[in-house]
Amino acid sequence: MNSPNPLTMFMRQPKIYIRLPSGGQFWPEGSIDIPETGELPVFSMTANDELMLKVPDALMNGQAIVDVVQHCIPNIKNAWHIPSLDLDIILIALRIATYGEMMTTPVKFGNLELDYQIDLRRLMDQQMSSITWDGTVSVGDNLTVFVRPLTYKNITELALQTFETQKILQVVNDDKVSDEQKVAVFKDSFKKLSDATIGTMGHSIERIESINGSTSDSKHINEFLSNVDKEIFNIIQKHLDQLKESNSIKPMIIQTTDAMREHGVTTDTVEIPITFDPSTFFV
Repeated sequence: MNSPNPLTMFMRQPKIYIRLPSGGQFWPEGSIDIPETGELPVFSMTANDELMLKVPDALMNGQAIVDVVQHCIPNIKNAWHIPSLDLDIILIALRIATYGEMMTTPVKFGNLELDYQIDLRRLMDQQMSSITWDGTVSVGDNLTVFVRPLTYKNITELALQTFETQKILQVVNDDKVSDEQKVAVFKDSFKKLSDATIGTMGHSIERIESINGSTSDSKHINEFLSNVDKEIFNIIQKHLDQLKESNSIKPMIIQTTDAMREHGVTTDTVEIPITFDPSTFFV
């Protein structure tokens, strides 16, 4: 028989509990287990988790974040399905559980750079209170589009596509490459960017209703996006852009400190931009 581990009391315990802005909506069945309280326990990262976040390839393809989230928030069974609405709150919670509520971030004023302490609890509260989701896009009287948040997998795939396209476009500025090659590279990159834009919008659409019927078939939706009038495409894109903007982390507005005034800051308040780069956020 296995004897109890005498070290159990020294192992991790939940550090904080969080509610998700989505309330569990948009998560596929089986990807998350929401407790009756609606609050998810968040454990601190282990030494192994921290090492995972230092592996460049695992960070680039998103696997590091997926593994760490599932290890530190056991109620999340498949972190690839995290809706964008919940992603920032989850990352902030992991940071608080591991390193505490305060985070030092550099603030630049022209050529001057100062360190400022951000209260992540305040940032989390600010984000929770500002997130909203309007999933209906009315396109005239005969067409209605219903949209959903992108998942972490969608976001990661888009970032990888953008990175690869940027690398390819660097060839255009290489004097050693012929003009014919540059034209070919540019056309290929343009097509990939176009496909990525349509693909991202396709992932964002849950279903489309029209006077001719309703569909949630991804093939039908992508065919529609590839052939629809620009005016209709732009209406949907504008709505998605507005949702992304309204639900993104806003810069924190803080009162100017004496130290800032000593360095020439004359305004009463300053903006502190918040950047969620996993390679620097979890340090």
